[in-house]
Amino acid sequence: MSEGPFKTLIGELTPPMRLMMTPGPSSIDPRVYRALAAPVVGHLDPWFKTCMDETQILMRQVFQTENRVTMPLSASGSGGIEAAVLNTLEEGDEAIVCVNGWFSERMYEIALRSPAKITKLEVPYGRAVDPQDVRKAGAGKKIKIVGLAHGETSSGVVTALDPFRKVADELGALLIVDTVASLAAEPLNVDKQRLDIVFSGSQKALSAPPGRSPITVSPRTEEVLRNRKKKVQSWYFDLTTAMNYWGKDRLYHHTPPISLIYALREAMRLTMEEGLQVRWERHRVNQQALIAGVEAMGLELLVKNPKERLVTVTPVMIPASIDDAQFRNQLLDEFNIEIAGGIGPLKAKIWRLGLMGYCAQKANVLLLLAAMEKVLVDQGARIQAGAGVGAAIRSYAGAEAAVATKA
Repeated sequence: MSEGPFKTLIGELTPPMRLMMTPGPSSIDPRVYRALAAPVVGHLDPWFKTCMDETQILMRQVFQTENRVTMPLSASGSGGIEAAVLNTLEEGDEAIVCVNGWFSERMYEIALRSPAKITKLEVPYGRAVDPQDVRKAGAGKKIKIVGLAHGETSSGVVTALDPFRKVADELGALLIVDTVASLAAEPLNVDKQRLDIVFSGSQKALSAPPGRSPITVSPRTEEVLRNRKKKVQSWYFDLTTAMNYWGKDRLYHHTPPISLIYALREAMRLTMEEGLQVRWERHRVNQQALIAGVEAMGLELLVKNPKERLVTVTPVMIPASIDDAQFRNQLLDEFNIEIAGGIGPLKAKIWRLGLMGYCAQKANVLLLLAAMEKVLVDQGARIQAGAGVGAAIRSYAGAEAAVATKA
């Protein structure tokens, strides 16, 4: 007879230390773990108010903005989507949402829950929406917002933002940008690119734990929010009230996750210690090596246009002879490496290989390629021994030679 749940003894928590080569969460720097273990103080403690100031300073540096409204929402990146969309849209508004994957689709779904009229511009996974299509869709209309994902996590596509800024200007629209999978890995300058609302997630290229959504709002958008006819549908994600806590008055809004703010602060400090341009280049070089390796093993990439390949997520087509779940399970069981499968229409069709923040290192790329070769061979694939690792090493050598030539 079972003892029942009230008598079941639960042991000490001992999670495994995985190598997280996923589209998020990513592996975390030991220094961020140390920040997580720091003593918890009250959310209105004078010391913590200083910590909040420092967190906002670092966040502005990472976003490259002087926006007053810049703060971490107590939510995942999906909370950032909801805040960005619901704060801007009201009854009578029109919006265009560009959809090229699972998470830009989520922006569209959230927008549908607003009273605004929403136009969906959709392209197949693996491609970027054409800004000319936005121009055509908005012609003759009063468009309030244009929304898109800078980096689409589900399909590994990066979208060039400047052409969309130009089109949004022509339409008189605010530009809302999802940088959950791109912030601190892809070049981004919120002020120079004149982006109106930009949000992200803590668990991707920043390499902090999940649960925070950095967001920044332009002064022009602040004015739009102040002039709303009705209150925002969501109390929790109402930016005008949430900013009362993160603003100069520090008025109580909700109790934030103190330890997650410590971790995010440290992760952003490490980002700026490395330098944004150095960090962007590190991600680029490591992805080029990873791509060289997977192609040398005979694997195909989902994103055919090199200019549209997001540096943090590399989607690889699964060969017809290989079992998706068995492959990923063997990587996890034998090498302690976690990668992700496809979602939505790409389920069981791709592997998503993540190179995010702390994970984007040469040693991790070479280990992943060697492990993938071993598992592929075990499942019957014919691969020249060492092909993937060899190609990656040559890619790294070429990148190092290019740096030496510039110097």
